[in-house]
Formats: sequence, C-alpha cells, structure tokens
Amino acid sequence: MILVINICKEELHYFEFVQPIENVLIEGKERYFVKHYKELSKKDLEKIDKVIICGTSLQDNQFIEDVDKFSWIKNFDKPILGICGGMQIIGLLFGGKLKRKTEIGYEFENMKKEFLGLKKDERYELYHLHNNYVEFCKDFENFTTNKVRQAVKHKEKEIYGVLFHPEVRSCEIISEFIKK
Repeated sequence: MILVINICKEELHYFEFVQPIENVLIEGKERYFVKHYKELSKKDLEKIDKVIICGTSLQDNQFIEDVDKFSWIKNFDKPILGICGGMQIIGLLFGGKLKRKTEIGYEFENMKKEFLGLKKDERYELYHLHNNYVEFCKDFENFTTNKVRQAVKHKEKEIYGVLFHPEVRSCEIISEFIKK
C-alpha cells in the first residue's frame, strides 16, 4: 500500500499536483490512498509500504512552516519519494538549508549516476516549478550535474527527492520508485 501525501494548501491544487501521481499509480494497478499532511495519523503510517510526498504551487509554502509535522520521516524505515516541496521537506528535516531560486519550465539535466530509471550520462528534459531549493547535508548523494541538486538519495536510507515534477514528463521515475 502506498501513501500519497498531499501538501497543497488550496484544494484545487490537488488536480495539478496530486491527481497526476494517482494516475500513475492507477495505471500501474497499485493500491494507494491519499492523505493531507495535516490529517496524517500514526495508524496511516503503520499500514503502508511506501510514501510519495507530492509538490504544490509556487505560492504555497505552508508546508515549510509546518515541517515539524513531518518529523516522523527521520525514523521511518520504508521508501519515501519527495517531489519538489516534498524534497524540500526531506532536506529541511535532515539539516539542509532552504534557498531561494525560481525555476519554471523545462530544463535539460544530465545524470551523474543512474537514478530511479534515469540512466547515467543521459540528458533528460525535466519540468521545474519551484521558488525554493535545499542545500542538502552530506547524508544525501546528488545525482545531477546541476549546481542546484535536482535528484538526491539519502546515503543510508531509501529516501529519494526530486526538485522537478516527474508527474509532468518523467513518470518512469514514479514507476521505478514503486518497484523498490
């Protein structure tokens, strides 16, 4: 069972940032449920195998103010994928520093190593929609050549983060994460 965490403050943003993730899971015939992070319970975390933390809109930063509501992640022993805002949450929880840089639209990124189905030394067109990024601590490995980390993995845990939105153009990342 996969838990999809909605971090959107505005209900309508669900359709842009959460529903596309659901569509990938439905297509893969995966069992899942969606919960808003403010409604998440310990019971929810006990019945799942994986977590996907979705992104949200450019102007929605409420999740940053509420990052303490995600403190359970530090001791969680199941795979987690953080997308955009989800990656920012992960970075902040592990001591990273939030920095400002707006990126909107498609950009090409090169992979330094294989990452959730993306191949080493391949160039990928990825969709960006964010105002912030995280300078990660040394516990996270960087997989892209960009100065701003676009794809990371914790060195000891199955915790992944992508600053871009794979639900727009790189759904194979979500599918590969599900296989883990």
